[in-house]
Order: sequence, then C-alpha cells, then structure tokens
Amino acid sequence: MNDGKYDPDLVKNGDKRNVIDEFRGMTVEAIKAELDTTRQPLQIAIENLERDFNMGTIVRNANAFNVSTVHIIGKKQWNRRGAMVTDRYMNIQYHATVDDFKNTVGNLEIIGIDNIEGSQLLGDVKLPRDAVLVFGSEGSGLSEVMIAACQHVVAIEQFGSTRSLNVGVASGIAMYAWVQQHVL
Repeated sequence: MNDGKYDPDLVKNGDKRNVIDEFRGMTVEAIKAELDTTRQPLQIAIENLERDFNMGTIVRNANAFNVSTVHIIGKKQWNRRGAMVTDRYMNIQYHATVDDFKNTVGNLEIIGIDNIEGSQLLGDVKLPRDAVLVFGSEGSGLSEVMIAACQHVVAIEQFGSTRSLNVGVASGIAMYAWVQQHVL
C-alpha cells in the first residue's frame, strides 16, 4: 500500500487530521498533488497589512472551495491558527507590493470585496470565471492602492444594523457566490 502516497504511521495509528476520508493516511504532498488536479480557476488574494487573525479563516475557506492560488500581499508573516493546517495543501504566493501582485496575476480580473462607497452589490454581479477575489484587513479593508488595482469592487448585501461582516465570513460568502455561478 505504500507507494509514497501514504504515511505508514498515519495508516497504522489512525489519521486525526481534518481531512475528508478520501485523504486519510495520505502524505501532505500526496494530498496537495491530488488537489492540484481538481483546483478551481478562482484565485484569492489577501492584503496582509495588519497580520489580521482572519487570514487563517480566508485560507481555510480557499481550501474548502479548492481555489488554485492564494496570494498574500504585504507582510509574509500571518496568523495560521485559523487555517487549521489547510495552508499546507494550498498554493500560496507572497508579494511585497500590490504592483508585484498585479504583475503576477496578469490578465486575471481583480475583484475587491469591500463595502465601500461605489461598490456593486454581489447579487447584481456576474463574477468573472478567471478572477482573483481580494480581501483586506478586518478593520481597514482594502488599501487605496489595491482599490485602484481592482476592475470592480463588490459589497455583500446586509440587512441588519452592523456596519460590516467579518472578513473571514465575507470571504466564504464571496467564494461560494463564485462557485454558484461557475461550478454548481
């Protein structure tokens, strides 16, 4: 059974990791390689200006929807706790600046997710198939430089009294909306 895809210790002792049954006992490398064969074309970007603890949640959501790449712009250090180790299975690229990020994603449409004035409502928008959804920090949102780099900025409709959704929650909603439009 050990063709290099399985970790003998995990097979023998039981795999307690937060992975679906299909991946139980497999090495991290084998899981990542398998996921790479079915990744969605969607990419995600996070502006890491404040080492926001929500970044881990965004990365975990990106894993749940099997996006092709997660871009982290700004600080390379981030709080991985919320990712629940899912970052090991993701393709993560780091960029020092927004310009570096823009050069890397090339012709992909950059769609900011933020509830700023002039945003389009998510329910009214057809998200592009070849897109990067960009999320900012919990408190400050997207930077002015990133907003200028976006082809569109989209806000998630809200109906209560709160000013905004948690950015980790917003990322899950936006990724699911993309999946609804292009996969389901």
